[in-house]
Amino acid sequence: MAHEIERKFLVRSDAWRAAASRSGVTGVRMRQGYLSTSSTRSVRVRTAGERATLNVKGNKVGPRASEFEYSIPLGDAVQMLSELCRRPFIEKTRYDIPGPDGHIWEVDEFHAENAGLVVAEIELSHEDQTFAHPQWLGEEVTDDPRYLNTNLVGRPFTAWDREEGSRD
Repeated sequence: MAHEIERKFLVRSDAWRAAASRSGVTGVRMRQGYLSTSSTRSVRVRTAGERATLNVKGNKVGPRASEFEYSIPLGDAVQMLSELCRRPFIEKTRYDIPGPDGHIWEVDEFHAENAGLVVAEIELSHEDQTFAHPQWLGEEVTDDPRYLNTNLVGRPFTAWDREEGSRD
């Protein structure tokens, strides 16, 4: 069975942009939609530039979840997004920024209904693995369900002020 071990953090400053620039990293625009979600799994379609994937992910327990991802034809993904996926889509630009210890930080800058949200994720080999924390890294939100992409569809980041009085 395939698993991912991923930790997620808020980004506290724009200093990540300089790290991306120094590394020659350019972002890849992504659009993703969910064919199905529940408390125990999600099925997602994503386009990333000229590539497309179908992803099935199990329930997250801390930083660990079972995950299966398959390449699919771009045209199929576009059609699924158009005809089958829940709205709004998750729209973001991803920057894969090398860390000083060899790990890659996936920095996602969200757009549209989730504009203003920037998160950084790191995939690890095991749950207790140590890693360097870039200076632009903020609060860890791995266990905060509000930041799951599946939840950002139903409750977008731009609505949090109106619903909660503040973005905490």
